Amino acid sequence: MANKPVYGYEMADPVTYELLKDFAAENRNKPTEGETILWEYLKSNRQGFHFRRQHIIGLFIADFVCLKHKLVVEIDGLYHQLPEQQTSDKQRTEWLEDKGFKVLRFTNEEVLANTETVVNVIKTYISKGITTLKQL
Repeated sequence: MANKPVYGYEMADPVTYELLKDFAAENRNKPTEGETILWEYLKSNRQGFHFRRQHIIGLFIADFVCLKHKLVVEIDGLYHQLPEQQTSDKQRTEWLEDKGFKVLRFTNEEVLANTETVVNVIKTYISKGITTLKQL
């Protein structure tokens, strides 16, 4: 018998879901400038791929996720440069990758200064079925 696919929303931890749901709603209501700009490109299948924003996966809230292609896109602000946050981001990425997701990280500045390039990287990543940025 074939394995049933596991979707990102089915990976939400039931113990922490309600708390994370509140944080996700708050994040959707107060996005960073980079998130706002990128969402304009990703929403409503404008690029041919369906993305969700501030989506709960396990114990994490992904900035953007395309569940069909198991792609998480993170927009990192300045606090992501702090050593403890870098450690946390690395652990989060490893957990997501262990669950079969690909994680692309861009800085807020990259999105603001080079939005089209960021969108093209995401589109290329999905359309070619790439599994690492080294293949781009």
